[in-house]
Amino acid sequence: MIKGFGGIFWRTKNMDVIKKWYSEVLKIEIEDWNGTIIKPQLGNETIFSFFTENDNYFPIEQQVMLNFEVHNLSETIQHLEKIGVPLEKKEEMSEFGKFIWIKDPEGRLIELWEK
Repeated sequence: MIKGFGGIFWRTKNMDVIKKWYSEVLKIEIEDWNGTIIKPQLGNETIFSFFTENDNYFPIEQQVMLNFEVHNLSETIQHLEKIGVPLEKKEEMSEFGKFIWIKDPEGRLIELWEK
């Protein structure tokens, strides 16, 4: 029945600041219609997962967390350091890959993942 995700929609307090941050930090070019189309690449997958109400993987006050898959986490970390974006969680390795966290200007945690 489900073919894939049709979109992720978030409210923002300051459109210009958030668009600039996502463009500079994550290289996601936000169009004039305040969105962008990210086309999946071969081998890319989207995980849809629930966490219990009291799971502490990410802060309880944050209801949703974005996870972006990156090509190379080391290069991503170098880019973030170069532009002064602090890591909220240092590189962590697990059976699922390598992960770091950063925060957007409105305080939302974003997970960056290399499979």
